[in-house]
Amino acid sequence: MPRSVLGPAVWYPPAANRRADSVALRWTQSAYGDLRRLYEFLEPVNPGAAVRSVRLNRVERIPAEPRLGERLPRFGPREVRRVLAAKYEIRYELTDSDVVALRIFHAREDR
Repeated sequence: MPRSVLGPAVWYPPAANRRADSVALRWTQSAYGDLRRLYEFLEPVNPGAAVRSVRLNRVERIPAEPRLGERLPRFGPREVRRVLAAKYEIRYELTDSDVVALRIFHAREDR
């Protein structure tokens, strides 16, 4: 998968959209692996859908609105949340300094 499709490991909202309290969005290796897996699954049959699958608009809102997603209490004291973007569930964790994308699943996957 082309690196340009995935984007950087640390993502900041565009300056025009950035609020003063926005934080960085970091990606774990697992989250990058999920994106790669989704892309490689779709690319042979629908390259356009493959690119769209890794450019999830909802992800861009997370740094500006980190509490946007539903909190997942089963992760205990960690503040792990999820948002739904099209057919995908994005799980992320809020830390003191940033937002960490943990995993990305297709909504039909049992995770």
